[in-house]
Amino acid sequence: MSPLTQSAVYNRLLRSLSVEDFNLLSPNLEAVKLDLRFVLAPPNQPIKHVYFLESGLGSVVATAADGTRLEVGIFGRDGMSGTSLLLGADQTPYDTFVQLAGSALRLKATDLDRALHERASLRTFLLKFVQVFAVQTAYTAVANGSYTIEERLARWLLMCHDRVDGDDLALTHDFLAIMLAVRRAGVTVATQVLEGDGIIRAKRGLITVLDRRRLEDVASGSYGIPEAEYARLIGPLN
Repeated sequence: MSPLTQSAVYNRLLRSLSVEDFNLLSPNLEAVKLDLRFVLAPPNQPIKHVYFLESGLGSVVATAADGTRLEVGIFGRDGMSGTSLLLGADQTPYDTFVQLAGSALRLKATDLDRALHERASLRTFLLKFVQVFAVQTAYTAVANGSYTIEERLARWLLMCHDRVDGDDLALTHDFLAIMLAVRRAGVTVATQVLEGDGIIRAKRGLITVLDRRRLEDVASGSYGIPEAEYARLIGPLN
């Protein structure tokens, strides 16, 4: 097998590493397929691998004591799973799984830990993504507390759209309900509003973005600040 080259990867973090840091990781990166609902990091269990997504979407979901579930963040080829390892924790209470099927470059947690100790520059750079993800999580809380369902739906669709090729998003209403912390009926109504305005087209299990500019207008101030932070610290999101 020919060695993995930095120019051949699609993951934004890996592409943005210094050549020396990338070359330290690349011999241990394994290309894997990611099926829908594949668990990237189970809650409250030691993390064995991190995944640098090449395509598809990962979802980070928090579950309350009463079983209520809420998506607190998403990542695609802009990021990685298992960020708690960068902070010295070997597990997380969150459930991290594949929201849209795709592919990734997988790295053993032990190999990542060894590399982080060998090169401080690698840890420093990857911690920038931890900062970006923390900002995204904070603005998810802002959106859930201050914006309408239609505005929040527009924000999540934009975030998904940023991380995939094309305009089709394979998202069910059931999962959108988890994303937005609302009942499925609320998602249906919000989707119908956006579709009625010609901004999206919705079919069973599939939403197509028809007019991104107008979708950004609907999202209003709920979208943009985490994306600007990513661009400032790492580079363009897409």
